Amino acid sequence: EVQAVESGGGLVQPGGSRTLSCQVSGASHPVWVVSWFRQIPGKEREGIACVSRGDGTKYYADSVKGRWTVSRDNPKNAVELHMTDLSPQDTAVYYCAVTTQFPSPPNLWSGSGRCLRPAEIGTWGQGTQVTVSS
Repeated sequence: EVQAVESGGGLVQPGGSRTLSCQVSGASHPVWVVSWFRQIPGKEREGIACVSRGDGTKYYADSVKGRWTVSRDNPKNAVELHMTDLSPQDTAVYYCAVTTQFPSPPNLWSGSGRCLRPAEIGTWGQGTQVTVSS
């Protein structure tokens, strides 16, 4: 059974940085994609970024492009989301998700941004709260 577990949430001051980690387990497929989402109460879940374990293809939402980065550590089956210049508007529950089956080649699926569509995601983590406040 594929699982994704987030860690690293907490309280951050405005302008600060935070790194979230996603540990993937149970994935027997050689290629999988980790996607990061966030959700503010009362709002839809928003896709932020994704990275493919295979060739490292990445995709970023416009809201975080140039501000945040996603990286992978294949030997550890882990992915990190590096967040900088945080503002109170970034306060949300952050989720990582793993997808192992794709309607198209994984690099194309990731590179086109389909990795940020909640309906196309395979397995969700439980989420970790990030609160940006002074």
